[in-house]
Amino acid sequence: MKAVFMTQNPAGIPNAYSEALRAEMGKTFDFLEKTYTMKESDEEKAALADVEVIFSTWGMPALEEADIRRYLPNLKAVFYGAGSVQYFARPYMACGVKIFSAWAANAVPVAEVTVAEIILANKGYYQRMQYEDGAWANHNMKNYVYGNYNTNVGIIGAGMIGKLVIRMLKNYRLNVFVFDPFLSDEKAAELGVTKVDSLPELFGMCHVISNHLANNPQTVGMINKDCFDRMMPNGVFINTGRGAQVVESAMIEAMKAEPERVAILDVTFPEPPVQGSEMYSMRNIILTPHLAGSIGWEVQRMGEYMYDESKKWLAGENTPYLVTEAMLATMA
Repeated sequence: MKAVFMTQNPAGIPNAYSEALRAEMGKTFDFLEKTYTMKESDEEKAALADVEVIFSTWGMPALEEADIRRYLPNLKAVFYGAGSVQYFARPYMACGVKIFSAWAANAVPVAEVTVAEIILANKGYYQRMQYEDGAWANHNMKNYVYGNYNTNVGIIGAGMIGKLVIRMLKNYRLNVFVFDPFLSDEKAAELGVTKVDSLPELFGMCHVISNHLANNPQTVGMINKDCFDRMMPNGVFINTGRGAQVVESAMIEAMKAEPERVAILDVTFPEPPVQGSEMYSMRNIILTPHLAGSIGWEVQRMGEYMYDESKKWLAGENTPYLVTEAMLATMA
């Protein structure tokens, strides 16, 4: 079966698909020699006419339906060795192409970072790590530090990453509360969590709140002033999801109102924050450069997931990482 590696950033292919993995994949698929970016000439694109499978990673070209039908008339499947497919998937699906994503592989490091931050937050780590005039600041915090025993932790969104965070937190004696309108009572019971009806309620009852909402127009600005007004005076808000879901002006005001509150932001909107943003200078807002997702050797996990998935697809077996149009409504 004819296949091709495709991305607008060809240097990313060896990161997601190691040399050893590419050699193994060559036993299953007949690959074109070059990595395509879809910026080639029409003469070069003619070689894509017989391609049935694309393996990609970050930088997958977002094509119009007409271009897919013109240049990739025999395309049957895209195996995306990265996370969200929102920006490119729908035109391919409209052309009958199956989309598979390594979102589950990318969820692993995000969940690992999130759980680490939650455990540190419950120890008052982020309030106590600050220095002031060469001495420890907030060493004796005004507000009680809860620790990691019977402490309330709030999870916003129980999708792939949210569920993985919940499962990892099983190693600790914590009370996990979830806001997710799509989470059934049966699934909540299976996960061992308690559902809450509103985001402000979650902020008011949990010492740490972590955002894992799906990235779609319906979730823009959902984490707003009503939420931050209810935040505990030493609460910690963690965002490894998407920045557009947070009303950042309300968050900034909440952090000013209670200096022992902390926001840990791996994502912002825009990203990075605009020059001169107060977030750069506030001691209780911690910015990290979108590092929670797969980096370094972690990226190879995604290529391996997609090759395994492609073999299942070829064999007619169950493919757990197939993306459907219905899933796009709720997934990140």
